[in-house]
Amino acid sequence: MTLKEILPGEYCIVKQVYANNLRKRIIDMGLISGTKIFVKKTAPLGDPMEIIVRGYSLTLRKSEARTIIVDRIEE
Repeated sequence: MTLKEILPGEYCIVKQVYANNLRKRIIDMGLISGTKIFVKKTAPLGDPMEIIVRGYSLTLRKSEARTIIVDRIEE
């Protein structure tokens, strides 16, 4: 499952980042394997999405969220 599929109000954990051209940027933002993410909200048309990661708010486009493999968790 990708981060794009996680709904607002849900938590997930990063398993893998597979974006070739965005990989370094995404990893620099703190999205590495094992990182816990809370999906805060999405824009009215669904793009971009706001997530909370490592205590800060981050906005990602759908195209970026599709490159992050995650597992949904219960909180």
